[in-house]
Amino acid sequence: MKFGYTVIWVDDVVKTVEFYEKAFGLVRRTLVDKGHFIWAEIETGNTTLAFSSSSEAHKLFPSGFHPNEATQPPTLIQISFITPDVGSAYMRAIGAGAKTLDAPKTQPGGQTIARVRDLNGVLVSLVNV
Repeated sequence: MKFGYTVIWVDDVVKTVEFYEKAFGLVRRTLVDKGHFIWAEIETGNTTLAFSSSSEAHKLFPSGFHPNEATQPPTLIQISFITPDVGSAYMRAIGAGAKTLDAPKTQPGGQTIARVRDLNGVLVSLVNV
């Protein structure tokens, strides 16, 4: 088995993709209007990060779901981007509109980690290896 992709359902796919391009320097692979929802994929290396409209989530999960809410505490899942310069990546993300959660901090093992929230409230960590 191989990990394929992560999908994050959001209210505005286009705005979210533009944010990820600006905040993290990622490159759009696909942006398709499927009629009742929009689907997008971003290049992130071997694994695809995808976004789809909340309208699709309403059809897939008719019993309900807990959406990401920027005004609420983050859900207990995060996506992580590996970068050689966490400090610069953190400042770029903040400059693009990410909300700060944890400023860059060197961990006891020497790894530096910072955490931000994207415009949808999704928890994103920036890590060096």
